[in-house]
Amino acid sequence: MLCLFQFSENISKNRPKVFPTNSPPMRGNMLKQPSGYNSPQNPFKKALVLTLTLVLVTLILLHCMHDNLSFLLRSNVNVSGPFHHNKSSVLGNKCNLFDGQWVPYPKGPYYTNESGCVIENGQNCFKFGRPDTDFLKWRWKPDECELPLFSAGQFLELVRGKSMAFVGDSLARNQVQSLACLLSSVARPIDKSYAKYPRFRGWFYPDYNFTLALLMTTHLVKSTAVNSFSGSIVELYLDEVEEAWASQVTTFDYVIISAGHWFTKPLMYREKKKIVGCSMCGKDNITDLTRYYGYRKAFRMAFRTLLELDNFKGTVILRTITQPHFEGEDSKGRGNCVRTKPYTREELRLDWDIWMYYMVQVEEFLAAKKEGKKKGLEYWLLDITETTRSRPDGHPNHYGNPPEMSFMLYSDCLHWCLPGPIDTWNEILLQLLKTRDDGLS
Repeated sequence: MLCLFQFSENISKNRPKVFPTNSPPMRGNMLKQPSGYNSPQNPFKKALVLTLTLVLVTLILLHCMHDNLSFLLRSNVNVSGPFHHNKSSVLGNKCNLFDGQWVPYPKGPYYTNESGCVIENGQNCFKFGRPDTDFLKWRWKPDECELPLFSAGQFLELVRGKSMAFVGDSLARNQVQSLACLLSSVARPIDKSYAKYPRFRGWFYPDYNFTLALLMTTHLVKSTAVNSFSGSIVELYLDEVEEAWASQVTTFDYVIISAGHWFTKPLMYREKKKIVGCSMCGKDNITDLTRYYGYRKAFRMAFRTLLELDNFKGTVILRTITQPHFEGEDSKGRGNCVRTKPYTREELRLDWDIWMYYMVQVEEFLAAKKEGKKKGLEYWLLDITETTRSRPDGHPNHYGNPPEMSFMLYSDCLHWCLPGPIDTWNEILLQLLKTRDDGLS
């Protein structure tokens, strides 16, 4: 009853933590979304016609879960702990950097296409003719403080003599590219390629003795039949970590781990080599355990691996799931994201799938953090879910390919333009580094 009362009270305050009203349910044409993003409707949802009562109960339960999760984050992850900024009170005594809103910022981005950093075509939104620039003139404003501007020099000083690895899929790559561009105003790295693993990348900043790495993995655990352009079923070995990335992280001081939208493809689950179930596989004789089952198991296996690595003494950072913004259909039947400004709070609605993924991530994170504390390992949360869900204007859409290749255009409403909203993820990362560098936990 208390939760129901709080739910009604928050509704009356007209500030629901919800997702865009205009965003359709997540859907997928895997042949036209090479990120691996797709979201066919849950088969149970198709089979059931939800009553108004069930909808209301679901909303109340989700709201309660979110409130409980917020409490856990504040009490266990210290997202509301003190943040210091050069002996000033820019961030105040207490500040949750993860809750806030986007506010106008006419000064624009930190870097451009002319800054000399490497921006791949898929995220280079101006190279192929995006006409609007207003999406660059917004800044994340936490509810209780100001987020300081990114300082490349300060970041590099904090990581001097250290190493940082991003473990994840193409969105992890997106964030690494953003970070490299943010740092380019101060230093340029030397490329350190991984000869054994072509999908891994490494960069060394000699002036700071800092190593940055990208260890690409789609599902964190061992997988087969992974194909961006195919709707074939991917097999996941949920009790076997993907050895490629796990064998490389031992010596890193920071490991930023993430995964998400590849789990929206049809999946077959194996444990001890045997099939235990699936997600959207369409097999009558195999139990559909839902996509969240595999997602939970994959993060549990990844966190357990980091806990059990004999020589690993680094800090584990969970980067939470991002919000895609496929909406509408163009003349060729493909979703798009044509908006040029953020959603307002009034335009947001709840998205079941994203919140389910988010809660799975955080639950497994908190469990791993508790175990890690026994071994003296630190676990930090880089919670960017809130920052992404109101930015449908920050995606490449169809500006990731030249116009003459229109025959193969697809709308990318999952990755982020560079520069763009994704730079905020690294602004927050810098604040986490600064806070812990001050000796705070």
